[in-house]
Parts: sequence; C-alpha cells; structure tokens
Amino acid sequence: MQDGLNLAGRLLIAVLFAGGAVQKMADPIPVQAMLAGVGLPGLLVWPVAVINLMAAAGLVLGPRVALWALGLAGYCLITSFFHWQLRADPWQVTIMVKNWSVAGGLMILAAQGPGRFVRWR
Repeated sequence: MQDGLNLAGRLLIAVLFAGGAVQKMADPIPVQAMLAGVGLPGLLVWPVAVINLMAAAGLVLGPRVALWALGLAGYCLITSFFHWQLRADPWQVTIMVKNWSVAGGLMILAAQGPGRFVRWR
C-alpha cells in the first residue's frame, strides 16, 4: 500500500507541474508580466514551462526522483515569493502558502524515495 500511495502522490504533484507548463504555454502573458514586474525578462516563461514539463515526467518516471523532488521543492520556495501580493490580491498569499506546502511534500518524497513503482531509478 505504501508504494501505491507514493505513486499516487507523485502523480498528483506531477499534475500540478504539468498543468502549470500547459498554462504557461497556452497563455504566457500573465507570467511574463509577473516576471517583468520583478525585473526579469518575460522570455524566461518558455524555459520555465519546459522545466515544469520535464519535472512532472521526472517525478513520475525517474530517474532520480529524489533529486527532482528536491529541485522542485526549492523551485516552489523561490517562486512562492512572486505571490506575495497581500494588498493587490490577497488570494495570491494563499497560493504562496500552497507552494510552501507542496515544497514540504516534495521534501518528504525526497527523503522517502520513489518507492517500488518507478520506471527508472
């Protein structure tokens, strides 16, 4: 049962990153505006979208699921600060805290490993 729950958790977290990649590719303008708002080039949306897709596949299939999980935990913590918009949009603060929670789950995954159900170690 533990390996099955591990796989289900990895799939659910991967859906978040795959969905984020699709969203960035389908409508890059909001992310480009957010990047420009902190002085970064809007073109960064494209490599970030590709990394999101690769990370989703890495979480599910491997190899090195623990490294993908740690990298994504760091990504979640760093990108959470883009959502610190308390006065402009309080809902964004909830997204920031969600990113912290996802980072925590990814850290647990990194510590526990991918379990038995992984394509490549």
